Amino acid sequence: GTDWAEPTILLPALTVYSLQSTNADTVVVEALSELRLLAIARGAYLHPSMSAEQARHYLTQVLAINLGLLFGMTGEAEREQGRLAMVSQHVVQHVAEHIGYEHVIDSLIEEIWRILQQRPIQVGDARKMITQIAICRAEPDADLGSAGRGADRLISSLYGPTRGSSEDPGTVVYQQRLESMDSQTLQNEATGFARSMHDTGLVSPYHACFVRFILEDGQDNLLSEALGLSSTGRDCLMCYRELVYTLITEGIFPETAQGLYGLALLLERGILYQPPVAPALWRQARLNLCPQARERLQLAYGYQPQAGAWLIQGVLSMLGQPLGVGQGNNPTCQSARALSMWAYNDPDYLLQMVAWAARDNEIIMHFEGQPVSSAHSQGGVASEVTLDLDPVSLVVVPHLDRIYGEMGRMCIGREGDPHRWVNPEFHGWSAGRGFAINVDVATGNLADLEGFIRHFYASYHPYYNGNQPLIHPQPAGIAVTDRAARFIGWHAITVLRVVLDPEGNMRVYFYNPNNDSGQSWGDDVHVSTEGCGERFGEASLPFEQFTSRLYIFHFDPLERGEPAEVGEEELQRVMDRVYRSWGESRVPAKELQAEPPPAE
Repeated sequence: GTDWAEPTILLPALTVYSLQSTNADTVVVEALSELRLLAIARGAYLHPSMSAEQARHYLTQVLAINLGLLFGMTGEAEREQGRLAMVSQHVVQHVAEHIGYEHVIDSLIEEIWRILQQRPIQVGDARKMITQIAICRAEPDADLGSAGRGADRLISSLYGPTRGSSEDPGTVVYQQRLESMDSQTLQNEATGFARSMHDTGLVSPYHACFVRFILEDGQDNLLSEALGLSSTGRDCLMCYRELVYTLITEGIFPETAQGLYGLALLLERGILYQPPVAPALWRQARLNLCPQARERLQLAYGYQPQAGAWLIQGVLSMLGQPLGVGQGNNPTCQSARALSMWAYNDPDYLLQMVAWAARDNEIIMHFEGQPVSSAHSQGGVASEVTLDLDPVSLVVVPHLDRIYGEMGRMCIGREGDPHRWVNPEFHGWSAGRGFAINVDVATGNLADLEGFIRHFYASYHPYYNGNQPLIHPQPAGIAVTDRAARFIGWHAITVLRVVLDPEGNMRVYFYNPNNDSGQSWGDDVHVSTEGCGERFGEASLPFEQFTSRLYIFHFDPLERGEPAEVGEEELQRVMDRVYRSWGESRVPAKELQAEPPPAE
């Protein structure tokens, strides 16, 4: 008696909502519908009103529109679903395996480039998809036509970025080839690896073989070429040569090759010139891991190379790509945000956290002078932290999550939102002690929305704050909405900077820990990740649109100016966006009663 009873009237676009539903019945019925259509497409079931060709075409559209599920990417909607999300992911992946990836290959390539443009630390899903495309192209029965032509750069970046590795000979054969190469050929290999790495953000296992070879063979003069360093990075490499060599020797193997990209960007950032960072990295290179940390790393990544090498790779990646940290399929956006902020702004503090968690299996932080131990906490926001994380997050996030939860419990009985006290204590001194929220915690209704908006403009908008750029990244909270502008949940982000974009529009550039920042939040609010002046890993929105999804921000109470004289039209546009989206059901009753009656 439902729409699913008639497959001919089903719309592929609606599967996005049903597969991401929090209602188990809806997800199960949609999954069964997909499996039934797959049976029709394969000729295993004859349907009176739908042919095999029609079913195949429908499923191809379903795959193309649900690439995130095919990719294994998780956002707020999937986290709200909990374990139901696994059902949706497995169904979509099962359909793809039987329908064939060649039918969605162009969409897949576009999606891979979109994800890689954000330079995530975790690139396992992208690697799997690229491998799948390579298998498709090598399949003699697969009729790709013109599809998949854009995949060459992606496939070669993993399986043959240089002339010496072009036909994917395997690391053993490649090692033998290196031994017979002359200096000019080695120079060409170094340049080829660097070009490919910086083009895609992916590192080939052959790249790790090459770097280890030139260090062992005394040709370390090629290292800066192989890493693609500018004069800044070269200077840093020259000053800290022994440290860099040690990090490569201990942490870079074909399996952990991705750490080379992090190392290159770390050198380009120049953070080794901060006095505590180099000694902290020396400690990291020789760190003895506790059994618990070693076990988590081995469960996630295997036994080869050893767990310490994976952790070094993770440290290099996080320090080089602080905006590439993702929370995986965990409700731990606060912990991921903290790691990103420290890697971005306070790298030696991050390295201290890693040492405590990996060596001692305990982190102790302080909340208003009281020590808070991860070893003695009752539990965190997440009941269990999954293994789909980068090596640093894998080891540190369980500790941070428990501490964050404990700090929240220490605020029980206080009036207002606990983030007011927890965020500055958890993230560090640079987080503003001033706190603004536009939701009444007791009722969930909007509270002084106009004052909140004026205050945010006065604190962050250069036209209203005396043209003062943001100095330190600041924690903030947003109300996440779906494509239909419906409220999904509260989410932690970091405001990084507020500047004019290339078109002359004021934009907020921010970090989102949810693995993929490019999302549609409904009501024409489309989060951009490239093309609007973003740096790798940043997301951005026009100032008005960002403000319409903001519900918490921090500021320096000593710098607070007067509420901004925002134009009435602009103010109303922001408020209307709130009322049309997450604030629709949060308008206090007295405000509803005060609205003028509709015109006759």
